[in-house]
Amino acid sequence: MHEHLAAIDIGSNAIRMAVARIENQGNFEIVESTRVPVRLGKDAFTLGYFTEETIQMAIGAFLRFRNLAQVFEVKQIRAVGTSALREASNSHLLIDRIAAQSGIQIEVINEIEEARLIHLAVQQAIDLKGKRALLIDIGGGSVEVTLSNENVLSVESYALGTVRLLSKLEGSNGSKTFNQLVSEYADKVRRRIQTQIGSENIDLCIATGGNAEEMGRLHKRLFKGDGEDRILLSEVEKLIEMLNRLSIEERIEKLHLRPDRADVLLPAAVVLRMIASIANAKEIFTPNVGLKDGVLLELSASIQGPPKPRREQVLTSALKLGQKYKFDEEHGRFVAKFASRLFLQSLSLHNLTEKELLLLEVASLLHDIGHFINTIDHDKHGYYILMNTPIMGLSAKEQEILATVVRYHRKDSLSNPDEVFKALSQNERATVSKLCALMELADALDISHTARLQDLILEQQNHKWKLILVSPDPLLLEKWWVEKRKSLFQDVFGVQLTVEVWNGSDTIHH
Repeated sequence: MHEHLAAIDIGSNAIRMAVARIENQGNFEIVESTRVPVRLGKDAFTLGYFTEETIQMAIGAFLRFRNLAQVFEVKQIRAVGTSALREASNSHLLIDRIAAQSGIQIEVINEIEEARLIHLAVQQAIDLKGKRALLIDIGGGSVEVTLSNENVLSVESYALGTVRLLSKLEGSNGSKTFNQLVSEYADKVRRRIQTQIGSENIDLCIATGGNAEEMGRLHKRLFKGDGEDRILLSEVEKLIEMLNRLSIEERIEKLHLRPDRADVLLPAAVVLRMIASIANAKEIFTPNVGLKDGVLLELSASIQGPPKPRREQVLTSALKLGQKYKFDEEHGRFVAKFASRLFLQSLSLHNLTEKELLLLEVASLLHDIGHFINTIDHDKHGYYILMNTPIMGLSAKEQEILATVVRYHRKDSLSNPDEVFKALSQNERATVSKLCALMELADALDISHTARLQDLILEQQNHKWKLILVSPDPLLLEKWWVEKRKSLFQDVFGVQLTVEVWNGSDTIHH
């Protein structure tokens, strides 16, 4: 008997459900796919809230989904909401009423998580190894632009979703074509997109979302292409001209478009043309996968066993963030390396796990990121950046702990903590204190920013702990600074710490 899983994507233009049968090795086959044209974005982007009529339509869709889940005896459902649910002021009411009537819980995800799940789905459909890929997900509320080299390098979200553009621009200027209006509106973010993509060549340009899939179908039907998994930029140009000439009714009749696709396809094509042009892409792949496929992949993987290690993705994302804010990469890598060494050699003191080690490495890498804003209070500026810029692969709670470690990484800052620290739970405060103590020592080891330390040994001797610094240099400045900064380590762990320098010719391995 095969198990079934289901994913629900609550978009701004429609709500979709896919039911999948789990095969061997975590592979799955979609056995049922349904789409209900509930346009949540129309309310969210014009009124700022959902009307009772829209709420009733959404509840109706979820009652259908519940019945479908019962027919297939679905074991697990994950329902995720995007732009419209993020923005509408009464989203909580819609979510609560759907849960009460259908039993299905909705999770509102941020743009980073949305892009991560779509990237996961694209990776399964297209080989991204060794390629610099640009992923463009055109939704009803926003357009997520993801730069990838197998791991996600950067994600930016732009308020260029098709339903949003329709809501903002329809009827705003009768003398201009809708194509012109969308182009002018989209041009406002052109520079941001150019900065994100950079000057390096893009090997693959990939578009996802219902409109991109429709363009792939039109590539075959209108332009006699050999498949539905791509469209040429020149064909997108022709499509824009064609859509601009036709009324909504003519688009439905002549191009065989659904009514709720006929109006949004033009803004989608204009936005895709702009971004693909910036990337100098002549061809855009449309792999016919999206958010719900990424959700299914993760659900099926969780049934097979623990998720794959995320360390590489988290560190890639953190490095990209550091580079965006012009951080001192050499110093950050030094502090991360030796904070990790201290962590692994003091397991009996802190009893933390691999999860906290990753947070320590990222915090060490990015601890000085706030200098970008101002050197004065750079710890507070770093906290602000990290609380407002999600790192791919970290949960919201992990991100908060990471930001708090950066907030308190300076000498004496934990001796007089403010509301940020007090708002954490007791366990979280203990974790932050331990990670700060380790990072403060590692940071002190590179006070001169010359990376003269070769290795270190942290070991217990009777009831005391000894830190041995290994280097051919005398390290007078580093030893003096560690002595000054070791008090937090001693206070947090309740031990005495002595510091020595070893100048032998060979590195000591502990």
